[in-house]
Amino acid sequence: MDLFEKTQKKQKYDVAKEQNIYPYFHALTTGQDTEVVMEGNKTVMIGSNNYLGLTADKRVIEAGVEALRKYGSGCSGSRFLNGTLDIHKQLEEELAQFLHKEACMTFSTGFQSNLGIISALCGRHDVVLCDKENHASIYDAIKLSYAKMERYRHNDMEDLENRLKDVPPEFGILIVTDGVFSMSGEICKLPEIVALAKKYGARVMVDDAHGLGVLGEGGRGTAEYFGLENEVDIIMGTFSKSLASLGGYMAASRRVVDFVMHTSRPYIFSASITPASVACARKSLQILRSEPQRVKALHDISDYMREGLKAQGIAIIESKTPIIPIYVYDDEKAFIACKLLLERGVYVNPVVSPATPEGFALLRTSYTATHTKEQLDYAIQQIKAVLTELGN
Repeated sequence: MDLFEKTQKKQKYDVAKEQNIYPYFHALTTGQDTEVVMEGNKTVMIGSNNYLGLTADKRVIEAGVEALRKYGSGCSGSRFLNGTLDIHKQLEEELAQFLHKEACMTFSTGFQSNLGIISALCGRHDVVLCDKENHASIYDAIKLSYAKMERYRHNDMEDLENRLKDVPPEFGILIVTDGVFSMSGEICKLPEIVALAKKYGARVMVDDAHGLGVLGEGGRGTAEYFGLENEVDIIMGTFSKSLASLGGYMAASRRVVDFVMHTSRPYIFSASITPASVACARKSLQILRSEPQRVKALHDISDYMREGLKAQGIAIIESKTPIIPIYVYDDEKAFIACKLLLERGVYVNPVVSPATPEGFALLRTSYTATHTKEQLDYAIQQIKAVLTELGN
C-alpha cells in the first residue's frame, strides 16, 4: 500500500472547500486586536485568546523591538547549551515569584511545554489521570511518556476516584487537568481534585494556558482562584494568550524543575525562545502585575457579552470566563455561520466533531479586556441575525 494513498481520499475539509464554507486559515493583514483586517475586510475579533489586549500594547511592542536590537533575531541553540540569555532567567524568576512557586522553566511553545513536562516526569510505571476534555498536547504528552493513560469523564469526580482506586500501589500517579477548558470555558473542579490526590497519593498538574491573566487575584490563575497554590504541584501555562507572546512555562518546586530541565528531550533538543518573544512576555507580565484592573475589565466585558447573548435568546455554555461557546448543533451550520459572520465583519471559531460530540457543534467566542461595548453590541446583532437565518 502506498503511504500517500490516504491523502488522495476526499476529506471533510475538501467538501467544505467545494461548498465555499471552509473556515480555516483566514489571513490577517493587521496585528491581533479587538478589530482586525481579515481577508481585506474590517472585522470585530471575538475569536482570539488575546485576553488582556496586550498584543497591540505599545509598551509590549517596544520591549520586543529593543530585545531584537540588543540580542538579535534568535538564540541559535537550545537552553541546555548556548541558547540561554539573561532575560530567559529573569522571566523565569519573575514568573516563579508571581505564581508563588520556588522555580520556573520556560519552553519554546505551550504545546511543547506539556510534551516536555509529562514525558520527563512520567514513565512506564506511572499512571496519568486525564480529563477527557484536556488539551490535545496533554494527550500527546502522555503518549510520549509511555505512562498508562486513564481518561476520566469531564469534571466527573466520582469517575476520577473510581479510576484512582484501581491504580496499583507501586505506580506513580499524576492527575492532569486544564484549569480553564479551552472549548467550553468551564473551570476545573480543583478543590475536589486536590482532595482526591491527597487521599490516593497522587500529584496534581494544572494546564493554566487559559487561566493565567483570567482567574485569581491579579490574574495568577486557577490555583490562586481556589486558594490552592500550595496544593498544586505543577502549574503549566503559555505566553501566547494573556502574555501576548509565544512560548510556555512550568512552575513547580526547585527539585522538580531541575529534574525536568536535565531530562526533558523536547526541552533539551529545541531552540530557546527568541529574544523578542521573551521580552514581550516579560513586559506583558509586568503590565499584568501593575494593572490588575485589566483582569476585572476582562470579566466585565465577558459578563456584558454573556448577558447580551442570553437576552437575544442565544443558547450558550455558561461559564465564568471570557470563553463563551454558542450552540449551533450541526457541523455544517457551524461552518456556514462562520462564513456568514465573517462576511458581516465578525470573526468566530467553529468547534465541530470530533472536538465536540456529534450534534453539539459550537461557535467558540472569546473576549478581550479592551473590547468596547459598541463592538460587542455589533457582534451580538450579527450573531443573532445569522443564527436566525440558519433557523437556530
